[in-house]
Amino acid sequence: MNFEYSGLFGLLVLIADVWAIVNVVGSSSTNGKKVVWTVLILLLPIVGFIIWLVAGPRSQRA
Repeated sequence: MNFEYSGLFGLLVLIADVWAIVNVVGSSSTNGKKVVWTVLILLLPIVGFIIWLVAGPRSQRA
């Protein structure tokens, strides 16, 4: 299998992954969970992002 991200789709995936990682780092989860989520998002850009949307840590909002 050879997956390539190019053009506008690749840019959108990059933006979504960076946004997800920023939210993971800003969450109130433990450092271990933050590392696991970050690695998941980096290794599986699309699938990791979708899993994070459904089950990822949430930041504390007042």
